[in-house]
Amino acid sequence: MTTQDPKERFYRQFQVSVSNIQEQINQLSSFASVGPERQDAVDHILGGLSHLSKEVADATEFIPAHDQRIYSDTVKSLKDQLNEAQAKLMPKGRFQFKKRPENSSAATAKPDTRRLGLATNNNNNDNSHPVDLSAMRMEAKDTVNALPTSLSDLSSSSKNYNAEISRGGGATANGMGVRKPSFSAARDIDLSDHIRVHITLPASASRATSSGTLTDLHQCVVDMTLPTSSSAAGSGPGTPFASLALRDIRNSAIVAGHVDGPVHVTGVRDSVVMVIARQVRIHECRNVVFYLHCVSRPIVEDCTGVQFAKAPGIYLTDKEKTEANLYDQVDDFKWLKTFSSPNWSLLPDEQVVPDDVWKKALDGKPGTLIDDTLRMLGVGKSLGAGKES
Repeated sequence: MTTQDPKERFYRQFQVSVSNIQEQINQLSSFASVGPERQDAVDHILGGLSHLSKEVADATEFIPAHDQRIYSDTVKSLKDQLNEAQAKLMPKGRFQFKKRPENSSAATAKPDTRRLGLATNNNNNDNSHPVDLSAMRMEAKDTVNALPTSLSDLSSSSKNYNAEISRGGGATANGMGVRKPSFSAARDIDLSDHIRVHITLPASASRATSSGTLTDLHQCVVDMTLPTSSSAAGSGPGTPFASLALRDIRNSAIVAGHVDGPVHVTGVRDSVVMVIARQVRIHECRNVVFYLHCVSRPIVEDCTGVQFAKAPGIYLTDKEKTEANLYDQVDDFKWLKTFSSPNWSLLPDEQVVPDDVWKKALDGKPGTLIDDTLRMLGVGKSLGAGKES
């Protein structure tokens, strides 16, 4: 049996991905302009483009420079197609009467084209970079019209993303579909009190990564890799969390992404957690698998049945792939005996979730069943039991 040439294999896979993304762009007009469906579809396309860009970057070892430019130009063309499709579908502004300008010079002033997602330039041969219409649309959707004048105004004007997620209803309430809150009007990520919800944070959430807090989640999937991954990881211009706290989470998969500072995990049970961080402290957890990339020794305390494995390589930057990963050098602060602690162990190789399964499980396609995603990522022993232990 002959092995297929890697250049030929990549070409075929690339063509399939391009065809799928083009079809998704063409289908945007079929989604209602009112409600989250169209924006969810746009975010799914943006995620596909990010993954395609990463695959092109990773293929430099066996693709000639000329071919790589062609692949990169194709991805750029798809992004332009998406921007054009969004511009066509953008609702027109309501008609308003305007005051007549007081002088003739005002009448000849340039119109404000920001609403149209266009760049103005005195030179007719404008070669400026295209405006990211999706980011502008997200900005227009989520920003507050006026600055708050007091703390009470601030609290009343802040957008409640948890309420927005809970209002998904319908298929989402039955464990089908993916919610993608933008968090573009927030300073930090706060997800709490959700049951059977698949949440994927889009790139716009990168402005809200000053800190992250996830609490009281049951049978949920949360993917925060895109907004916390830097361009060096191939996933886009994200910003790692400064810190992250996970508390009281059951039967869930938390794919936290990158954290520059400490991660505190407390009261998590029967779940899977993936995080890339400098420091990880784990308290009062039971039956949890941690996929880690950690440059310091992880710490466990009052834990039982926790297991550790390497973080999937698809989420690591080139620098992280070369640095030491101390995921397997765990310190148990409640175990002072000379022999190994029975409270933690390494996940057997045959049980480690492969990179391609992570990618498939978290692709965020419409109609995704949360039960299927959880099982693919190794969660499912107690799904549906819903009992406290």
